[in-house]
Amino acid sequence: MGSSSSCYAPRTIYLDVNGRMQKVLFSRHCNSCDIKELLCSSSNIPRNTAITLVGPEGAMVSIDPTMPANSPNSLYKVVPLSTAQPGDKEDLVENVLSQVAEQFSRAFQIKELKTEVINRLAVLEKRVELEGLKVVEIEKCKNDLRKLQDEMSTKHGGRVNCPCKSTLLDDGRKVTPRRDVPSYPKYTLSQETIDALKKPTFDVWHWEHNEMLSCLEYMYHDLGLVKEFNMNPITLKRWLLAIQENYRNNPFHNFRHCFCVSQMMYGMIHLCNLQEKLTLTNLGILMTAAVCHDLDHPGYNNTYQINARTELAVRYNDISPLENHHCAVAFQILSLPECNIFANVDPEAFKKIRQLKTVMIKCCDISNEVRPAEVAEPWVDCLLEEYFMQSDREKSEGLPVAPFMDRDKVTKPTAQIGFIKFVLIPMFETVMKLFPQIEEIMVQPLRDSRDHYEELKQLEDAISEESPFMIKLKKDFEKTRMKPQ
Repeated sequence: MGSSSSCYAPRTIYLDVNGRMQKVLFSRHCNSCDIKELLCSSSNIPRNTAITLVGPEGAMVSIDPTMPANSPNSLYKVVPLSTAQPGDKEDLVENVLSQVAEQFSRAFQIKELKTEVINRLAVLEKRVELEGLKVVEIEKCKNDLRKLQDEMSTKHGGRVNCPCKSTLLDDGRKVTPRRDVPSYPKYTLSQETIDALKKPTFDVWHWEHNEMLSCLEYMYHDLGLVKEFNMNPITLKRWLLAIQENYRNNPFHNFRHCFCVSQMMYGMIHLCNLQEKLTLTNLGILMTAAVCHDLDHPGYNNTYQINARTELAVRYNDISPLENHHCAVAFQILSLPECNIFANVDPEAFKKIRQLKTVMIKCCDISNEVRPAEVAEPWVDCLLEEYFMQSDREKSEGLPVAPFMDRDKVTKPTAQIGFIKFVLIPMFETVMKLFPQIEEIMVQPLRDSRDHYEELKQLEDAISEESPFMIKLKKDFEKTRMKPQ
């Protein structure tokens, strides 16, 4: 039998410090900040200096307790970020964003999830074979369910609760706006609204669709994108109308979510002063990708599409069916002359527009917890409602159900704690290396949100016996947090 003490053995890495080898040991229980201080101290660098760790071949190494170990023959080097020359800024941006993408992929364990889904499907298929279930009867039940869902969808206004049939690409009438610019009211934004629009604290819940359209229109003018791309202002209005009408009425993935992500992108551009670091073409790509990132989302994720063998999954051969669909719908809208905001763009520049900047988009896409509690918390309710809608359907169709979507297994605190601790905070702390100004406005709110949900989880555990006193205490605690400061 092995000793459990090996779990607590310190990790060792080797550094190149001015041409000589330096050995650094740290406990697995150290956090990223502790390790950074050790690296600074070992490299004779001031303690609070922003640093990055570079491998022998120049690749960046993530600084965290799970960082890969090296050997005396393969030394790491600590590089202060402040030493980068002005000409290196673009490379530094790309390196940091690549590191964010790597951490994000690791956090979600994409390969492990895919393997798990494949294995579970294999078990289910074997079970069907061994138990001799009547496949014909099962298919008949599925067809009856689909007919019933289609009838319910028709009764409730067509696209509400649409069952993922993805017929949008075959029906051009859905892409073209149902109304034109004359009926699109013009709003004059107050200076107070304009100032608030540039901050991550902006409250997205107090605006109706036409007002959100006007805010998006203002962003394109304010950033100089209308002038840069020689956009026809009327075409911009028509394009925004088409975008709004091609977001479905889902609990979470709807037009308000589109506006929320776009406003966060606009806020980050101003907060991080990206106008001085990126070209107007790149800013246009970031904003347009944010606006289009979830177009025609059916309310059911990729796992459902693949497991249920929907038309979308078949069309894209199980390869990111939703992402491919969002992109296809976006460019179908742009293919309409009356909605093509890039009609006057050089063909080579348009090719570049087709490569969307996924890392920055993803930061904004999952940034709700950066916002104040009274703005962020309703989004959690919306997301859980959409999750439960999917898991209920998966149960009725005999498909695998993810535990984090099962209404019988998940609560608001359990849904948020892991996501904030292991995805959001590491991701935004990595971006903070490049843009230190986001710590107070974006990273600290994430830490506060983590603490809040951990306290809420402790309360949930304490009231497992459902005593009236503890239930009232929990409700009072939530009401206090939701009050504006």
